[in-house]
Amino acid sequence: MKVDSAMKPIRMKFACAVALLALASASWGQSRIYRCGNEYTNNAAQAKKENCRVVEDGAVTVVHTQGAGSSRAGAASGTAAAATSRGPASAQVSSSQQQVRDNDARAILQAELAKAQERLAVLKTEYNDGQPARTALEESKPELYQARTADLKARVARQESDVQGIERELSRLPGQ
Repeated sequence: MKVDSAMKPIRMKFACAVALLALASASWGQSRIYRCGNEYTNNAAQAKKENCRVVEDGAVTVVHTQGAGSSRAGAASGTAAAATSRGPASAQVSSSQQQVRDNDARAILQAELAKAQERLAVLKTEYNDGQPARTALEESKPELYQARTADLKARVARQESDVQGIERELSRLPGQ
């Protein structure tokens, strides 16, 4: 009997905790979200009127963009369109600053190109036009030699592609 009487306060506390948890989770829960074409709403009356569908098991992220209100209202004015296409004034840089940035980018790309060309030269030397030097293990196991040769060939091709990509990026920089 003493065990039962000792358990009653614990059961009551547990029951209260479960009730509070149920109430709290209901208040934390999000109302239903409805998809109406390309728009979303949590207004059930509007959703019913427009025959919207409930979004099941998914979160909706709202991204506010500059000029979103003007796109709904119709065509944006010329000044608003120009301001949004050019970006904020803080993001714009002077021509001298841009030239410094271009020069820095060129220096970085030229350093990367030199490293890539050096790696390519080392790989081509090791590849030896498809006839790399055989190791003692490869003498007894020709499949290892073939696998290493194929790997070297792929690495040379990748490195050549890297060099060409860096050269393309360099050619795109203004004021060469």
